[in-house]
Amino acid sequence: MLRQLTILGPGLLGGSIGMAARHRKVAGKVVVWARRPDAADAAYKLGAADEAVTDLRRAVAEAELVVLATPIGAMRSLAEQIPPGCAVTDVGSVKYPIVTALSDVLPKFVGAHPMAGSEQAGIEAARRDLIEGAVCIVTPQESTDKSALQLVFEFWKSLGCQVRTLAPLEHDEIVARISHLPHLVAAAVMNVVCRDGTQALNFAGPGFKDFTRIASGPPEMWTEIAVENRQEIARALDALIEDLGKLRAALENAEAIELRAMLKRARHFRDELRFRQ
Repeated sequence: MLRQLTILGPGLLGGSIGMAARHRKVAGKVVVWARRPDAADAAYKLGAADEAVTDLRRAVAEAELVVLATPIGAMRSLAEQIPPGCAVTDVGSVKYPIVTALSDVLPKFVGAHPMAGSEQAGIEAARRDLIEGAVCIVTPQESTDKSALQLVFEFWKSLGCQVRTLAPLEHDEIVARISHLPHLVAAAVMNVVCRDGTQALNFAGPGFKDFTRIASGPPEMWTEIAVENRQEIARALDALIEDLGKLRAALENAEAIELRAMLKRARHFRDELRFRQ
């Protein structure tokens, strides 16, 4: 058990981590820090913290582990105010820029990314089982402090995550394809469907709703993620455009055999995903 776990940022993930940590008794005390008093109050009232404060130094002073659950752009300034002897992890969707920036400031920083979330945002959408069973990708470097790595590994595992490791750059390449690209594609599909108005939405079925659900994610957050991981997302988009070109050619030429092969291949890989879960 940790003596004190401090979470900076009581949003969807930060709030859910706090709820899970308290429910699973991962720490003797869970402290949440928020910039605004109303956000801190909400985190406390919803059960995400034993104590919720707006004083950052007070929040981290006694922490054994700090979780950065803020937008990526806010992490550097917060990191500079965390005691250098404290173990620190994060929940950022992009890893190489974060690991590079924070490792210079925090000797015991270990990057992490729980692959869980929702199209909703804010502490009101948090729930204690949000990350239970989810893959959490930990992204150490050769220089990562071994004791901090072990602590962070065990922390995510204690919350019910399946912990796996990737190098920061490898993480960004893979997540660009399995998370960032699908979000942008869902957004593009919604914009195409509604290009001439929203009448078509009156006829949308469950499949369309399932496919485009993630397009409801917070635009500000996803803009930041896309800009931070723009090179890997661009490569993923190039690969998608190439495949779409093949699909269009098969349709134009009525190549049923080629089209069927593409669809069968996709079904095979989708079934592989289902079998692994």
